[in-house]
Amino acid sequence: MKAVRFYGPGKPLIIEEVPKPAPGPGEVLVRVNAAGVCHTDLHFIDGVLNLGVAPITLGHEIAGTIEEVGPGVTEVKVGDRVIVYYYVGCGRCRFCLRGEENLCENPKAEYGFITDGGYAQYVKVPARNAVKLPDNITFEQAAPIGCSVTTAIHATRRAMPNVGDYVVVYGVGAVGFALIQYNKLIGAEVIAVGRTDSKLRLARELGADYVINTRVEDVVKRVKEITNGKGADVVYELVGSRETMNNSVRMLARRGRLVFIGYGFDKLEVNPLDLVVKEATITASVGNTLEELIEAVKLVSEGKIKVIVDRVSSLGKINEELDRLRRGEALGRIVIDPWA
Repeated sequence: MKAVRFYGPGKPLIIEEVPKPAPGPGEVLVRVNAAGVCHTDLHFIDGVLNLGVAPITLGHEIAGTIEEVGPGVTEVKVGDRVIVYYYVGCGRCRFCLRGEENLCENPKAEYGFITDGGYAQYVKVPARNAVKLPDNITFEQAAPIGCSVTTAIHATRRAMPNVGDYVVVYGVGAVGFALIQYNKLIGAEVIAVGRTDSKLRLARELGADYVINTRVEDVVKRVKEITNGKGADVVYELVGSRETMNNSVRMLARRGRLVFIGYGFDKLEVNPLDLVVKEATITASVGNTLEELIEAVKLVSEGKIKVIVDRVSSLGKINEELDRLRRGEALGRIVIDPWA
């Protein structure tokens, strides 16, 4: 089968012929119909994150069809349309016992991270990691749900916004678009912050109450104006630059909550006094739980969250598409069809 292989930071991804996996007991073989291109993949290629594993097949946003089932599988059957939950925990640590496999201390697998992922024509996963898809969700819509929508849900649960809270979504990409919609469902006043007019227009269409273009406006000053001087109750920081991190701290209201989702090479520089006098909180969010994936699928199926797909491309164009993502040209998620 064809797969896109990662050989280390600074190197282009390479298409290779690799053996088609065979499902063992409790496992299923998924024919990959769509795989979302996540910014995390750029972090691996650019050396921001060290995978510690190479070569490996990247791609953790995976949707497809069950082609084979291993012995003992009863949860799904051949022909089922599924989305893959990309964490496989040990099942024994304190986090797994709470259903938080994203924080597992001894993970068995993480597809696209330490285990071959979805930039391939097939992937094998435990049957419990194959979540059935409703018929009204296409594969192209489904793949990004696995990370972009679930990441938004998980980060929101970390922030715990209240009805009427002023919420800043600092960065309007695929996760930002999902955050806007999910926080509007909760009843928050959403302020979308970005640098591209087309993305900010889409943010408005998806429900943002206010938009701020940092190319032409002072973001901290504008947030204070919108909130009548009090600042933001919640800030979701999706960029990870020194400027955006520092601005996020400065715009917090009393008892404001800053959630770091994005990251890069820059480090946070903060005076603890800026937090102490406000009783402000800085926290972080990574990944998602299986329960959050199930909720995300339900919300998309019900039309409460819209998945924004920029384009559908092929394995052969993966490096081009990653470059587009790096340049900030993607309006939503780029999706790969391994059979195109």
